Amino acid sequence: MSEAGVLSRKADFPGLLTADGRPWHYLDTAASAQKPQKVIDAMTRALGEDYATVHRGVYGRSAQMTLGYEAARRRVAEFIGAEGEDEIVFVRGATEGINLVAQSWGAANLGEGDRIVLSMLEHHSNIVPWQMIAERTGAEIDVCPLTEDGRIDLGALEAILTPRTRMVALAHVSNVLGSVLDARAAADLAHSVGAKLLLDGCQSTPRMALDMKALACDFYVFSGHKLYGPTGIGVLWGRKALLEEMPPWQGGGAMIDKVAFDGTTYAPPPQRFEAGTPMITEAIALHAAIDYVAEQGPDRLFAHEAALARTLREELRSLNSVTLFGPEESAGIVSFALQGVHPHDLGTILDEEDVAIRAGHHCAQPLMEHLGVPATARASFGLYSDESDIAALLRGIERTLKIFG
Repeated sequence: MSEAGVLSRKADFPGLLTADGRPWHYLDTAASAQKPQKVIDAMTRALGEDYATVHRGVYGRSAQMTLGYEAARRRVAEFIGAEGEDEIVFVRGATEGINLVAQSWGAANLGEGDRIVLSMLEHHSNIVPWQMIAERTGAEIDVCPLTEDGRIDLGALEAILTPRTRMVALAHVSNVLGSVLDARAAADLAHSVGAKLLLDGCQSTPRMALDMKALACDFYVFSGHKLYGPTGIGVLWGRKALLEEMPPWQGGGAMIDKVAFDGTTYAPPPQRFEAGTPMITEAIALHAAIDYVAEQGPDRLFAHEAALARTLREELRSLNSVTLFGPEESAGIVSFALQGVHPHDLGTILDEEDVAIRAGHHCAQPLMEHLGVPATARASFGLYSDESDIAALLRGIERTLKIFG
């Protein structure tokens, strides 16, 4: 094992130890990342001595918390290369962000016979919301196939697009295969027929430098908990002009201008899409998580995790009983299957060895059908991962093969 493990920051993450102090080899970062102590501390302060509601209080602590909450919005905008903070909508997670676009933009812009293009590798969160709005509006869904090595086939995408295509919604990085989309090329193709492009950035945001202008997409979503931040918060980025045209999705406090029984007017974006008391402490902690990731350097994170993925693939390829899925170069995610061993059985045995992987369909059942398997085992790396995690995984696989051999 040569080049992997150069960035590991295990000491920053208290969750990477077992209850009795042994190393816990966490290889499920694609599902949810562990939290550095800086994020835990920020969340604790926000819930404790700093806590107050935002936007409404005239007292000092409320004003300070409001400043912190909106500073988090500005930090997100800076981190992803948005033009301004008014393009950043806080949501509960990427799933809610996609549903918001589907139900707001989609309801206003889709009609009978319009087309929505998805790919074969999408997470259920980027499939089901579009199915729901298609059923409601009469739009239809087209599915873009994959290349032989598990990438979204842009040549096939170009052939699928028609003047009736209104939305193209794709994963920037596959949560199963780790394959990286050429997002700018996808944007150019979508825009060539007048369609919008939404990117699911759950797996890309924690490990890639982002620039919304360079990507040229129209909507971008990601979840805080995969970015070393807390659960319960995510981000929808949208072009300002698009957000201004979109109607509210949910009603309540905070998203209004004036309420009367004979009619209500709405606040401008992003407040228009943030009904109710917001995710105050979660936003503060997300700010801390972004600062932490930025300190490490997104480009370094990608190189670190991609190197680990290459190392693991090389090791697994030497085992005759292993089938590997996805491209040789991946964004820190490796999916595989052991001959004669269900992934759930492998996951159970690995757990006994203090190794955590994901086993199942990874909320990507159409992709599993395409791969011809009911489930895969998935090892996914984070900035805290290193070669000791790979070694522990391989020991667990060897033990599993002996048990089932």
